[in-house]
This record gives sequence, C-alpha cells and structure tokens, in this order.
Amino acid sequence: MRISVGARGRDVVDIGVVLVAGVFTLGMLHEGGLGAAEPGYRELDVAGVLLALVSIAPLLVARRSPAFAWGATAVATLTLLALDYGLDVPPGPLIATYVLAEAVGGDPFRRLWSAVAVANYLPVAMTLMAAEGHSLLAMTPGLFAWVAMFALVWIAGDHAHLRRQRIAELEEHARLREQDLAAQRRLAAAEERTRIARELHDSAGHAINVILVQAGAARLLHRQDADRSLRAIETIEEVAYSTVADIDRLVRALREGDEPADPAPADTAALEELVDRHRASGLDVSATFHGARRGLPSGVAWAAYRILQEALTNAARHGSGSADVRMSYGPAAVDIEVSNPVGGPGRSGGGLGIVGMRERASLLDGTLEAAAGEAGTFRLSARLPYAAAAT
Repeated sequence: MRISVGARGRDVVDIGVVLVAGVFTLGMLHEGGLGAAEPGYRELDVAGVLLALVSIAPLLVARRSPAFAWGATAVATLTLLALDYGLDVPPGPLIATYVLAEAVGGDPFRRLWSAVAVANYLPVAMTLMAAEGHSLLAMTPGLFAWVAMFALVWIAGDHAHLRRQRIAELEEHARLREQDLAAQRRLAAAEERTRIARELHDSAGHAINVILVQAGAARLLHRQDADRSLRAIETIEEVAYSTVADIDRLVRALREGDEPADPAPADTAALEELVDRHRASGLDVSATFHGARRGLPSGVAWAAYRILQEALTNAARHGSGSADVRMSYGPAAVDIEVSNPVGGPGRSGGGLGIVGMRERASLLDGTLEAAAGEAGTFRLSARLPYAAAAT
C-alpha cells in the first residue's frame, strides 16, 4: 500500500529543502568555498546574501513552474560566479535540475530542450570563472565534479518520473480492475434476478393454472359430486398456500439480494410425484419411466422438474385434458418428452414459458424442442446432460 503525501505535506517538504539549501549556500559563501578559502574569492556581503537568496527562493515554486525555477536559480548562481564568490557547489541549480528532469520526463520535446539547457550551464559557468582569471587547468577537477553531480541529479529526477508514472499506471490498472469486478458483480446480480424471476413465473404460472382447472371442476361438480368438488377445493387451498410460500421466498431473495434457498428435488422420484400430482388434479396423464430411480445433480433435477411442470401446466391449460409423458433416466442425461392434443390452433413454442424452458436446458448444454405436430398434437422434447451440471 502506497502512502501518498498531500499538497500540504509536499509544501512542508519544499520549505524544508529551501531552508537547508539556503543555509548551506550562505555558509559556503561565507567560508569562501567548501574547503579552505582560496585567495582572490570575494567575501560575503549584502549583494552576495541577496544573490544567494535569489538562487534558492525559486525552489518554492519549482513543482509548479520547474523551468522558471531552474532558469532563475541558474542566472543567480552564474551571477555569483561572475562576481567571484566562493561557490564550489550550486545547491539551487542542482535541486532545480532534479525537479525539472522529473517534470519533463513524459514530454520528449521539453525533455530535449531542458537537457540542452542544463548541459550548456556548465560551459557558461566555466567561462565566467575563467574570465575572472581562474586557471582552466586548476578548474578541471571541479568541472568533472560538477558534470558528475548534474548528471546524477538529472538521472535521479528522470527515474523519479518513471517511478511516478509506473505507480500511476498501477493505480489506473487497479481502478479499471475494480470497475471490471463491479461490472461482473452487477451482471451476476442481474442474472440471478433473472433466474429468480423465471422461477417466480414458473411457480406462479403453474399454481394459477392448477387453481383455474380445479376451480372449474369444483364449480361443475358442486351439485353432481360433492366429494370430488371438495377435493378440488382442497387442492386449490394446498396449491395456494404452497405458492404464497414460494413467492414470499423469491421476493425476499430479490429484496435482500441473497440467493433463494430452493427446495430443489434431489432425485427422479420427485418427477414421478409431480406427474401423480397433476394426475390427481384432473389431468389425464399416461406416463412411462425408463431406468431406475436415481439421484440427480441439483441443476439437472431442478431444470427437469420445472420443464416437466411447465409442460404439464401447458397441457392442462391449452390442451384437451390429457397428456402423454415419457421419461428416460440414462447414464449421461435425463430425457423428457411430453405430448398432448391441443384444443385450438397449435402453439408455436414462442411463449415465455417455452423460452424459460429453453434457457434452463441451454444452461446445462442441453436441448429443448417444442412445436405443434400432426393431428393437432403439441410435442415437447428435452435432453439434460449430467456433465454440464457437475461442472
């Protein structure tokens, strides 16, 4: 974790650097250089103090105006050299060079011209000192020292820019990564809400159709067969209670953002019980089951249950009161086939219930076909592999 220094913290650091550089410069000028004072150097006076301050003060704005700060410190320092003050090391231009290299690192044009300006500073300084009568041979060690100092400071500033740029790239990458994760979370939430809405449609649609069928049967049998009428009303009550609980569970999941705890069937016995329940509700169902009862992956069990439930509900609602069910529990997949005569024109398979069944089968890498056949028969065929659910 990187701790960033705020604007106020940077200002405090800059002021501290200026104070240290100012004291160092004044002390060096007062002593006539870093070592023993050489003869011929000018003693520190008011003009020297003012020039020393001018060579340091622009560093306060170096972060905002690096070119101005470097130029001002360079001119003031050259003036000190021209007046023959004992300036063995130029603190102001060195610090300004570091800030300048850090600031222009991302702009090739500014970087080139800044490097040229810094490189030309040294010959100008040596020329001014030579004009004051100093021997070029005697200044050679100092010249190499200045070249080394400015080169190292420039490289350090350039590396600081690269480091800052790399940190900015990492922060941007982290920000984009967080946005991507947030988008994935929103997509997952949307998919989960779509799944819950599909469950709500299937559950409520099935219940309403059963209630409609049973309510019609109770009305017709009210006077002819009181016992069957009463059983139909009891079925309505049972389905209504179950549906209310189902809707409450799903709505709570939508409101709280949690995945609903589906009471999913765990084996093929639940599919056979579903057929018996529809048969008891009045639908004439002939059923054939191939294969022994077995446990199923939860995804396959729930998809098979909902597909069979939707198919039988459609048969009761749109058919003529009968349906033929063929189920096969194979070693690799569950096969479901439901056919029923339709009372009116054949359905095209484009209803929302059919769409939901296709989505369930597709999520398991399965297939589902639903279409009107010959002689007014509607046929639905689904295959749900186990492998995709396990994965």
